[in-house]
Amino acid sequence: MQRAPYRSDQEYLRYNQYRNSSNLNARFDLHDRFSINKYGWHRWVFDHFNFPSQSRLLELGCGGAYLWTKNQDRIPKEWDIILSDFSPGMLQDARSNLRSLNHPIRFEVTDAQSISFEEASFDGVIANHMLYHVPDRNKAFSEIYRVLKPEGRFFAATNGQSHLKELGELAQRFSPDFNPHWRADTFTLETGKVQLSQWFPYVTVTRYEDGLVITEVDGLTSWAKSWAGVAFGDKLPVFLEFLEEEFRRQGAIRVTKDSGLFEIRKCNDP
Repeated sequence: MQRAPYRSDQEYLRYNQYRNSSNLNARFDLHDRFSINKYGWHRWVFDHFNFPSQSRLLELGCGGAYLWTKNQDRIPKEWDIILSDFSPGMLQDARSNLRSLNHPIRFEVTDAQSISFEEASFDGVIANHMLYHVPDRNKAFSEIYRVLKPEGRFFAATNGQSHLKELGELAQRFSPDFNPHWRADTFTLETGKVQLSQWFPYVTVTRYEDGLVITEVDGLTSWAKSWAGVAFGDKLPVFLEFLEEEFRRQGAIRVTKDSGLFEIRKCNDP
């Protein structure tokens, strides 16, 4: 098994893994079908948004705009929303996914390390499972701090160290060279607060209670295919056979999920 480009390899992510939303779609399908918590992740994240009724919001790394497609019925009509991503293909998919939304939304190609908006221009910034892809998070935090209004709020979702650990262990059993662990300097639920606190005085984290019980083998194989070329390369067909045999041997496969949401503010006032 080849060594995978790391999560912050920008060229690889933009032009291969996240050229469009197809790989993300396969992974979201796994969670939609087999999650224990039937109150979906995107609905849960949206529950935490405490922005004013008239707010200007920026989402960084919006992907296929799933946060908004899953909450179309809840978007206040007064919100001014800008969705951004560093991948033009992702933005094209986001625009397509929201074509039936009766709400004006702007789409911008934006790098979180160099946000092309004026100072103190947003009531809220959202970064949903994307900060671990940013090579220089200090630059990103500096930019987010700059574009937030003094009373602005920043919501950042990420995973914990144990997230999907059983799937990583399966891949490691197939190939001992595969490293399923997060790097110590990345952005996780365990490391995020220390990183954020260097820029923001108020940081809290809430975990989302969930897990997976994968009861159909195509859930496993679709997950593996979404990483084809990243971690499995030309060994993908053999790895798929390995997963199918594991599923026949174990039956339903239980998988740990560990995700959560940081709420961050520029001031300590509630």
